[in-house]
Amino acid sequence: MDARINHQIRAKELRVIGSQGENLGVLSFSEAMDKAHEASLDLIEISPNAVPPIAKISDYGKFLYEANKKLKVQKSKSHTVEVKNLQVKIGTGDHDLALKAKKASEWLAEGNKIRIDLFLTGRSKYLEVNFLKERLDRILRLISVSFKITEEAKKSPKGLSIVIEKDK
Repeated sequence: MDARINHQIRAKELRVIGSQGENLGVLSFSEAMDKAHEASLDLIEISPNAVPPIAKISDYGKFLYEANKKLKVQKSKSHTVEVKNLQVKIGTGDHDLALKAKKASEWLAEGNKIRIDLFLTGRSKYLEVNFLKERLDRILRLISVSFKITEEAKKSPKGLSIVIEKDK
């Protein structure tokens, strides 16, 4: 049983929590181990940096099971937001734009952000900015999910970029 507790705390006093969650007070290490032996349970160091360190009398397997269970619940509640990239060109056809807008709608429904790049090549880099923004608006009109623009259209190394996310 004592193999499961940090060997550095043997000489110190511990704040001990009982198996039912009751506070047993500040006890020496040997007293805490005796209480754990009486209950046929383990002495587990919960908070080593506290003054005095906190230990709990509990079943070590059950303690690990509950800790893993809490971790799984935290992971399931967290959702990472990805930034998905969508690339269109000035001459992209209406059908292709509709397919890309459908995919963008799916990504927005999942809660992801989308960066739409209007890819410019050659002389198209020097076209009027209003014309280029109108080309970006073509695909934005086709997206079926309501969205908001988080980053306005701006020049990027590839051409013109805009970032959108689902409207809450």
